[in-house]
Amino acid sequence: MATIQVRVDDNLKTAADNLFTSLGLDTSTAVKMFLAAALENDGFPFAVQRIGHRKPNVQLREAIEDVRLGRHLHGPFATAKEAVHSMLED
Repeated sequence: MATIQVRVDDNLKTAADNLFTSLGLDTSTAVKMFLAAALENDGFPFAVQRIGHRKPNVQLREAIEDVRLGRHLHGPFATAKEAVHSMLED
């Protein structure tokens, strides 16, 4: 059995440990799952993009434009429940 050692920021390690614990895993198991998924996908098991350089998809671009132009807006809503109900109607 091989051992992998990786240096990471203390805050990153703590946050990752907490996340994986909340999912019922330890960090070592999560890393093993990542490696297995990478092999299964023959690459990263998720899209790798530079942060800040992502282009929004068509639907998101349309929604941004609607907000800017005040089109297709619903509300105001008195409660979050009303807002969620309105979103689910569409």
